[in-house]
Amino acid sequence: MNKRNLGKLIAIVVAVLILVVAAVNPIKNKINLGLDLRGGLHVVLEAVGTPENPVTDEKVKDAKAIIENRVNGMGVREPIVQREGDRRIIVQLAGINDPEEAARVIGKTAVLEFKTEDGKTIVTGKDLKDARAQLNQANEPEVHLQFNPEGAKKFAEATAQNVGRPIGIYLDKQRISNPVVREPIPNGQAVISGGFQSLQQAENEAVLLRSGALPVNLEMVEKRTVGPYLGQDSLQKSFKAGIIGILAIFIFMLIFYRSPGLVAILSLILYATLVLGVMVLFKATLTLPGIAGFILSIGMAVDANIIIYERLKEELRAGKTLLAAIDAGFSHAFWTIFDSNLTTLIGAGVLLYFGTGLIKGFAVTLSIGIILSMFTAITFSRLVLRLMASSKLITNPKYYGV
Repeated sequence: MNKRNLGKLIAIVVAVLILVVAAVNPIKNKINLGLDLRGGLHVVLEAVGTPENPVTDEKVKDAKAIIENRVNGMGVREPIVQREGDRRIIVQLAGINDPEEAARVIGKTAVLEFKTEDGKTIVTGKDLKDARAQLNQANEPEVHLQFNPEGAKKFAEATAQNVGRPIGIYLDKQRISNPVVREPIPNGQAVISGGFQSLQQAENEAVLLRSGALPVNLEMVEKRTVGPYLGQDSLQKSFKAGIIGILAIFIFMLIFYRSPGLVAILSLILYATLVLGVMVLFKATLTLPGIAGFILSIGMAVDANIIIYERLKEELRAGKTLLAAIDAGFSHAFWTIFDSNLTTLIGAGVLLYFGTGLIKGFAVTLSIGIILSMFTAITFSRLVLRLMASSKLITNPKYYGV
């Protein structure tokens, strides 16, 4: 028995088991769950026109784009923003902690105006280049504004003409600050302070200002907090069914492929941990379609192992040595697995490009699963099997399913 290779084999197995155990709690606590699994906020907005500003298809389309920008600025993962009919926009946000604040940000008009003492408007939100929230030296939240070149020019002229006098800052026609101009401000920068209760509120205002004003009034016709679509009981049953299905796969692999089957089980456990770990790392959102993509990729990972092991058995039956059979089995199976995964990956890429919301969740999970299954099935399994053979731990062909 080659003790050196046996030591490497044991070290790899122990390292994988430690990784899996250590990753359980971080994955469980940090993975983002979609609206269908976690619940969240469901809002329906309806465009309301006026004789001066009628509702058009283009305005509703622009309003949808602005709302998407606002929602993305709130840091919500994989939100659903879609049109319903000619006038309505549906917004679904998973895991929202403050539904009231989220609903306010989604539908607010956000008209910014700087006005002189006599009520003359100097600059508006149209002149704005950027808006960012931060805490000042007194630990108070404020929003820093940067105007575009035209706005900066207007602001510089206005501050030069109003030194010693106040310039009011109005948000949605409500004055939130009335600072006195001490000196001309030529760089197009301004600060809104004193009107925010928290940094989060300041950040939400900054999101509103960056997104701009809505092109048409939106009336909130429905707002409700929703629970997981499946319900806790159904989720538990689904989880139980998944465990039973995975155990059935493990038993099948052990019966038909024996020691390579054991390697496949270790490979699949590593694979599942890596997929979920990558989703946590990239802050992807796990949805029901995402779970479907995950399960589908597990099936493809099992298929890859089966293709390799069948070729391995053929090589052993042909009389090759164990190491030569392992190398030949992996080499001959590689292009079959590669072609199969590549076509699926192309399909996932198309879904990711053209899909929205839940469809993208499915495509992302499937893509991550395909890439990682190639690594675990071809690279990891091959390394472990070679170490198993070269250490002479298991050399009898009958323990390789022959």
